[in-house]
Amino acid sequence: MHLHTGTHAVQQLLGMQVNMDTIFTTWLTALIVFLVVFAASRGKKLVPTGVQNCVEILIEALLDQFKTNVGPKYRQVVPALLTLFLFILTANQLGLLPTDHMTASPTSDINTTLGLALAVTILIHALYIANQGVGKWVKHFFEPFPVFVLINLVEEISRPVTLAMRLFGNILAGEILLELLYALAPWLIPIIWIAFSVFVGVIQAYIFTTLSSVCLLYTSPSPRDS
Repeated sequence: MHLHTGTHAVQQLLGMQVNMDTIFTTWLTALIVFLVVFAASRGKKLVPTGVQNCVEILIEALLDQFKTNVGPKYRQVVPALLTLFLFILTANQLGLLPTDHMTASPTSDINTTLGLALAVTILIHALYIANQGVGKWVKHFFEPFPVFVLINLVEEISRPVTLAMRLFGNILAGEILLELLYALAPWLIPIIWIAFSVFVGVIQAYIFTTLSSVCLLYTSPSPRDS
């Protein structure tokens, strides 16, 4: 049996190999997120109902988590973290659609998850410099003692790699298993696994965003520095 999951429709673009199915599903994910947020923000009511109610409950829960993780300057990163969460949440669910290959989750492609992790890393260092200055940014690589500089550099490199691999591995494994179940038992078992996979997709989006917000805690000055 040939598995479609994990394979890609590859084309050459400017001398590089581009996974066209990932490009398609990435834009599709962005469009879905935009439409959901647009629908939730139109005609807002004092007492929310329907889509607005669901979105507001989700956002309020995430805001409380971000405030705890990031600290007093959490509002700096709320737009980025909320966008990140909604994008990953939606992307994780695309692979559950019973279509042939073209709607695989973009997060089942290591290029997507690594890109997201690198974007988070760039945001962390940019905010560190903006909030504490270049001097303290350079100094933190040598803390608590200069001999720790190599360990700190390895930590900075490994952070986006582990973030990317965790999300990629979980989503890809889920989609492979789902495709196998569709082939072996086309009805009952896949339905049960889809329900479980929806839950896993939500948890993975939450974990990725929460770990990103925890890393952002160190971009703000500590109380003893003020």
